Amino acid sequence: MGLKYPHLEEILRDMMLDEARRAWRARGVGEPNISQLSITTGINRKAVTAKVRQLVDPLPDTDVSAAARTFTRWLKIASAKPEYRRLPIVAEGRRQSFERLAREGSRGNVHHRTILDELLRLDMVTQSDGHVELHADGFVPAADLQTMLAFLGDNSRDHLLAAVSNILEERPPMLERAVYASGVTMQDCDDVHQLVKQRWSKLHLELTKVMTHAVEKADDSASARIRVGIYTYYEDAREDPRAIEGKR
Repeated sequence: MGLKYPHLEEILRDMMLDEARRAWRARGVGEPNISQLSITTGINRKAVTAKVRQLVDPLPDTDVSAAARTFTRWLKIASAKPEYRRLPIVAEGRRQSFERLAREGSRGNVHHRTILDELLRLDMVTQSDGHVELHADGFVPAADLQTMLAFLGDNSRDHLLAAVSNILEERPPMLERAVYASGVTMQDCDDVHQLVKQRWSKLHLELTKVMTHAVEKADDSASARIRVGIYTYYEDAREDPRAIEGKR
């Protein structure tokens, strides 16, 4: 995809600075200054200063997207009432509508048309005759590479944080498990994949309800966050270049 060494160097520099900040904060001394970050990371002061002053995040923030919150709220409602998978964009009175969902999902801060345009752009809903219908069963914006990369980064980060925390025994163990099998057929792999997807769909809806309730009842003092994820990966080892190379 055109990634060059300077790009990797920049990413590593950012990671070093982020970890240095975490280390200083853990000491209870607050936000570290330029000199402290430079000494801790070995990065010269000029480069540290440039990074600290760089305010633009190249990837979208997946945690606060009004589109994501609206879509998740819609999935929750539609799981209980399947007829709500298709909604009028606007409706009078107390009838359910996309406008109402968007107002709740964005806390009234983003116009419903803006959210609808974003979901249409991501190919997650369809629109016709003044109505909008769910086109996906999860907020996976496959049509937007930047947003998908943001999700990859956020999900991978928290997965690794859980694993590292468990290894270092920084706190009570967090759930971080996997089941592995080899010497099976690709059809067996696909069957397992479908089973996991079915079970996850149910668990996803349960988690959405619990987490939504937790967010709605929390006050301004609540500062914790939680991410729950699941993954499946399979391949035919005979078609894996690494396996072929190993047999030579």
